[in-house]
Order: sequence, then structure tokens, then C-alpha cells
Amino acid sequence: MKCPFCDNQKTKVIDSRAVDEGGAIRRRRRCPSCGSRFTTFERREKVDVVIVKRDGTREAYDRQKIATGFYKALSKRNIAEPVIESTIDEIEDELKHRSEKQVPASEIGDMVMDRLRRLDEIAYLRFASVYKNFDDVSEFQKELKELGELVPEQVEDRSA
Repeated sequence: MKCPFCDNQKTKVIDSRAVDEGGAIRRRRRCPSCGSRFTTFERREKVDVVIVKRDGTREAYDRQKIATGFYKALSKRNIAEPVIESTIDEIEDELKHRSEKQVPASEIGDMVMDRLRRLDEIAYLRFASVYKNFDDVSEFQKELKELGELVPEQVEDRSA
């Protein structure tokens, strides 16, 4: 980081902490050349994507909506917060690297379901029941059967 006072290319971090509910990192820095102190903030690059909803309306991407879905699905499951946040970061990175900047909400929902399936089967089923709008138990059973077909060894281990 370049010193804003003397343009020295090397500065030393003397303190770091998370701010904005973990959305940024605040760093206090000191220049060894001129002795000046200054503060920098590091934030994740914004996702510049427009979400196209089922009814055709469009809205700006909102990380909080994905996070809410993850945290509700993973409620009372033993998945650490850093794992959840890094999973959401993966989705954001995938969205950032797309050439198309208008993404159907269904694609994002599928991305969330795929990640939840890998993280926790129960959370996956919770999310799927809301996302796919299950009307009755038979739809839940069908999804459970499909999940079992994807990972038969895990289903067998639980029944033993």
C-alpha cells in the first residue's frame, strides 16, 4: 500500500479489524519512511449483476438475500459461519465471472441448492421445500429419494 503522504511503496499494518458486520476490513498503517499513519478499508468487489425474477421484474443483486436463505436452511445445523460465508463468496465469484450480467433468479436458487446439498443434506431439504414450493409430503419424499440416489453411501450409513 502506497503512503498517501510521501508515496513510499511499502507501509506497515499496525492494526486490523472487521467493520460493517464483517463486510470490510479496517487497517491502520504506518509509513516507515515518513512516520505518518493512515487508515485503509478493504471491501469485496461488488457483484454487478441484475437478477431477473420469475415474474420478469429485475432487481440488483443483494448478498443478504442469499445469506438469509443459507442461514435459515442451516439453522441449528453444525456448520461454522466462516464455511457459510466462504460458500456465499463462491457463488458471488461465479456470478462476477459471468459474461451475462442478467441472471435468472432460478439459476441463483440452483447454485444455492447445489452448495447446500454438498454442505448439509437436511439444510438442502429445508431450502428445497421452500424454493420448490412443495405442496405435500409426496413432493418432499420425491426430493428425498432423488437425494438418496445422488449419495447412496451416505443414506446407507445412516440406516445402519
